[in-house]
Amino acid sequence: MSAFAALFRRDLALAWRARGDLVNPLGFFVIVVSLFPLGMSPDPALLARIGPGLVWVAALLAVLLSLENLFRSDRDDGALEQLLVSSAPLPLLALARVLAHVITVGVPLVLVSPLLALMLNIDGEPFGVLLSSLALGVPVLCMVGAIGAALTTGIARGGVLVALIVLPLYIPVLVFGAGAAYAAGLGLPFAGQLAILGALLALSVALAPFAIAGALRISGSQ
Repeated sequence: MSAFAALFRRDLALAWRARGDLVNPLGFFVIVVSLFPLGMSPDPALLARIGPGLVWVAALLAVLLSLENLFRSDRDDGALEQLLVSSAPLPLLALARVLAHVITVGVPLVLVSPLLALMLNIDGEPFGVLLSSLALGVPVLCMVGAIGAALTTGIARGGVLVALIVLPLYIPVLVFGAGAAYAAGLGLPFAGQLAILGALLALSVALAPFAIAGALRISGSQ
């Protein structure tokens, strides 16, 4: 656990020093959601109806934007080799890296989403359900995306390949996340969708570190 804590603190410190890189996904998220009413229609009823899906798609793409360099700097400076030969369990170290990524990328997206939801005229019960679904789903996006990032660490300009790998895995999270808020807007039950998102989050926390560790070993051996 000391190695876990040390790597977690290191990743947070490095992320803070490169704050400009953290602004890119958040800025992309805000810009996409803000421009959509200008390109389609400012009708409040229409925005309230399609808003949850729009916010979820923008959040998904923002997370995807942040994945390409998740492990690449470690490979470039030799830190990845040290992680692979470390006596600490590699899945535990992978979990530390992904948790730092969730805090530096995922949490800001969730925190800014209430302002964007209000801008899209999402209020009442759908507002709370949308925020809850994002809080459960965005960490899943980060965990699953880290698997694709680990697989493509040794490939130059692997951003497109990361998208091809993880987008099919993102579809269930997108469907249940946006569907929960949409169901709340129609007055339909939504607890099932949130429960599935919670189950996906638990599974990703339990299984994704092992998949990431295996992918890093493959990339490190190339």
